[in-house]
Amino acid sequence: MSIPDHLKQIPTQEIEGLGWSKALELAKVARSEGRHFDSATWLHGAKESTKQELKEEVYKYFTGQDYEPYEMVYFKLYESQLPIVERALYVASRMVGTERSRGYCLELICADFLAGRSRTTLPASSGGCCF
Repeated sequence: MSIPDHLKQIPTQEIEGLGWSKALELAKVARSEGRHFDSATWLHGAKESTKQELKEEVYKYFTGQDYEPYEMVYFKLYESQLPIVERALYVASRMVGTERSRGYCLELICADFLAGRSRTTLPASSGGCCF
């Protein structure tokens, strides 16, 4: 369905004035709330906020948690390394007991690794890898 189909309570000109990114965020909430969607409140909030602020507010509405900025990290793995990494991520997710993100599981693995090293063996440099 198109965005205006989910935002029937809001005139099309108002939706177009918001921009499609903000309208898409409002449509997510409207789709979730159905007839109980408080279009006036959400529309006012969308007009007063930036695109990112609205996205964060919608995220908080659905999850109950504050939005945390993230960064995509890419690196190369050889085929021989992939089974080990996948297994470690799987074990970490089972230890947590819930379906958490792979990024969260990688964080746990790294924290466990760092906890096993004494502070005196860590490099004194301020950045970069120790290998």
